[in-house]
Amino acid sequence: MIIAIDGPAGSGKSTTAKKVAAQLNLIHLDTGAMYRAVALYILNQDFSESHLKNDSQMIQVLDEIEIKFSNETNNIFLNGKDVSIEIRENRVSEYVSEVSAISLVRERMVLLQREIATGNNVVLEGRDIGTRVFPDADVKVFLNADVNERGLRRFKELVKEGVDISLDEVIRNIESRDLKDSTREHSPLERAKGAIEIDTTKLSIDAQVNEIVSLIQTKN
Repeated sequence: MIIAIDGPAGSGKSTTAKKVAAQLNLIHLDTGAMYRAVALYILNQDFSESHLKNDSQMIQVLDEIEIKFSNETNNIFLNGKDVSIEIRENRVSEYVSEVSAISLVRERMVLLQREIATGNNVVLEGRDIGTRVFPDADVKVFLNADVNERGLRRFKELVKEGVDISLDEVIRNIESRDLKDSTREHSPLERAKGAIEIDTTKLSIDAQVNEIVSLIQTKN
């Protein structure tokens, strides 16, 4: 069974997907973390803008990247290094939409996501799971929320991690990501055909989880 959960930044996708997977004993695949890992690698290599626009150079970059998840903790490893915390840094958040818009990156990540998920019972979350990666997913959900609420959620996460940043800056960053994600040429953020939209602005994580679990159980 494939469960696709899409939505913009801060809508609660990752936490909700983890809890749904845990409650139903399914595999959780954080596809957003995969794109963040690619963005982190590129940032650390300090490639030029022209480098990213050159297909042959971009293929070489992607060939240098190995992404794996821990079965026990679901931590993500980039070339053997646990980068679960590093990929959440603000510099990665500000850059990941640009990297995600590169068609070669998306093609490689989609192949990897399908490879991991096919034949398994998996909960995947991201921005194009129900539209491109698994358009025939058994259950498709689109989570959304008011941008100020999404900004506040992300701000609290960053403060907890010790990041020195203002709420206004976080909200601006999310608005910028929304625009980039929804207007990019390849696999833009949009609600998949047949997806159930859930507004999470006033919902707790547990309420979101319960609503999605009910949808899944109905399918069964």
